[in-house]
Amino acid sequence: MAYKKYDLKKDERYLQLLSQSFPTIADASTEIINLEAIANLPKGTEHFLADIHGEYQAFQHVLKNASGNIKRKVNELFGDTLRSTEKRELCTLIYYPEQKLALVKREEKDIKDWYHITIYRLVEVCRDVSSKYTRSKVRKALPVDFSYIIQELLHEHADDKDKTDYVSAIISTIISTRRADDFIIAICEVIQRLVIDQLHILGDVYDRGPGAHIVMDTLKAYHTWDITWGNHDVLWMGAYAGNDACICNVIRIALRYANMTTIEDGYGINLIQLATFAMDAYADDPCEEFMPKVSKDNPLDERSKTLTAQMHKAISVMQFKIESQIISRHPEWKMDDRRLLNSIDYKKGTIKIKGKEYPMRSCNFPTIDPKNPDKLTKEEEAIIERLHQSFTSSEKLRGHIRSLLRHGCMYNIFNHNLLYHASIPLTKDGELKEVELKPGLKLKGKELMYQTGMLIRSAFQVPTDEEGEEERDYAIDYFLYLWCGPDSPLFDKDKMATFERYFIADKETHQEEKGYYFSMRDDEKVVDMILDEFGVEQPNRHIINGHVPVHVVKGENPIKANGKLMVIDGGFSQAYHKETGIAGYTLVFHSRGFQLVQHEPFTSTEDAIERGTDIVSTMQIVEMNERRLRVEDTDKGRELRHQIDALKELLYAYRSGFLTEHERKNPPKI
Repeated sequence: MAYKKYDLKKDERYLQLLSQSFPTIADASTEIINLEAIANLPKGTEHFLADIHGEYQAFQHVLKNASGNIKRKVNELFGDTLRSTEKRELCTLIYYPEQKLALVKREEKDIKDWYHITIYRLVEVCRDVSSKYTRSKVRKALPVDFSYIIQELLHEHADDKDKTDYVSAIISTIISTRRADDFIIAICEVIQRLVIDQLHILGDVYDRGPGAHIVMDTLKAYHTWDITWGNHDVLWMGAYAGNDACICNVIRIALRYANMTTIEDGYGINLIQLATFAMDAYADDPCEEFMPKVSKDNPLDERSKTLTAQMHKAISVMQFKIESQIISRHPEWKMDDRRLLNSIDYKKGTIKIKGKEYPMRSCNFPTIDPKNPDKLTKEEEAIIERLHQSFTSSEKLRGHIRSLLRHGCMYNIFNHNLLYHASIPLTKDGELKEVELKPGLKLKGKELMYQTGMLIRSAFQVPTDEEGEEERDYAIDYFLYLWCGPDSPLFDKDKMATFERYFIADKETHQEEKGYYFSMRDDEKVVDMILDEFGVEQPNRHIINGHVPVHVVKGENPIKANGKLMVIDGGFSQAYHKETGIAGYTLVFHSRGFQLVQHEPFTSTEDAIERGTDIVSTMQIVEMNERRLRVEDTDKGRELRHQIDALKELLYAYRSGFLTEHERKNPPKI
């Protein structure tokens, strides 16, 4: 082996520490061989999802089928040797092994024969999806009960004459000992685990859907994932941190879509006090503007609709009051025009916005004092105090917010891809826009995103002095700006017209002007400028984000800036399906390149299990590599290269006599 020159004296302390793990030439050499081998494996598959919005069934299905990746592998493996129905049944079994087994056992006449055939096929699929990993990594992914058996089946082929009886005997014994069901469930879960190496969530786990808490439970159990926070995630983080305006917004959105499951069942937050107050305060109010948007899957009777509308109006009025209070504390936000309760002429039933007067749909505000419209009544104060306590003390919510903090940030750079949820604020000239993060602190680009993330984290720190307490209080207030502030990188619009949509018929007031980023993100020069700002230097570099639904029915393309930016709003939310014409996009980045997956709406888990229906997906090749990417081409590969260089230096230190080999403190057992 040829050695480059090393400054051993300079690196002595580091080499001494490294020698504790690799005390001999043999140990260091073996590790170099191991790391070089890993570096030459195909890169693992990355899966990108965005804007789940609490639609847990569609999310779980896309996760289980890896955006069609499992179906693709089954088709490649079995081609014309299996009928389409057989391949579909095999895929469904991999997605939902327990439920599908129950159906098969009710219908299959020769279950032992079915077990034999199915286990052989599952082993083939598992062998294929595990081929790009080291045996060590595969072994760590295996369930304890079946680890040895699966390893044997993966590395022994039935078409080897000397091994045919051996493999057959293993499978026969699994069946005869009545462990076939458990084995099938285990190996299906291994396939799901290995088909995706890294999951990227580009924001908005939360919103109007019924199961954001279930999505979070699923993520917490997932092997490797990260998240770039979205505006709805930050809204829930703010609610848990104790921002009362965020709490009101969270409840208002849930009531607007008559979907209280996440709040009540997921996090155990009781809304009876709000319901009682709303029925009394708005007993004579039809609350027409606040009637919930219900779907055929979530019908409500008239009495429930009326109560939901009353609660919806009650929490909305409280929200507008508290938002106005917070905005008044922060003139640096320049949002005083959003204190609309102060712009109403309560006698005339009109409101003045930007100097123009508009009639209001209704002007029934029994809890508002026109002389002091931002002040909560005593009853409202009691409700907010109770809700504040409920959100900030929910153990389940605490665990989920901690997961968001542990796995998340405002942006991420992973394998030459820049990930964020919504936007990077820009000027009209296409330059990075300075945003006042704190009084007197103006930042832009990467530093803005980084410091915003640090400010969010400070909201959950226990302050040690008065300055720390002020920082935490400001951070808690700032969640409101992140939710609806005009220069928030998670919002980036001139306003959030919630009040106008409820109370003003004239739709010109409903318009929300998007920031310059959204009109310039198709400009390759602008995208390159952003990538340069974040230090993403590779030639095949990309921005990947979500937030804004792609209107396919209007001809909009999710691939922008000559392929350098991809918008993958997941479109999981049913409310967007009619607007976009599809159920959104996900993205798969494997060793051969990028594939954008366009999804049709998901029916239900029951349909998927009983009838083998899958999300109808269309694969679009975005970018194919000239050669298959290896681990050495990734961030992990660069890390491995540093480790290999350090080990080579250690070898040189041993062989030159600078360091002396020594015995392991805990020699391996023989």
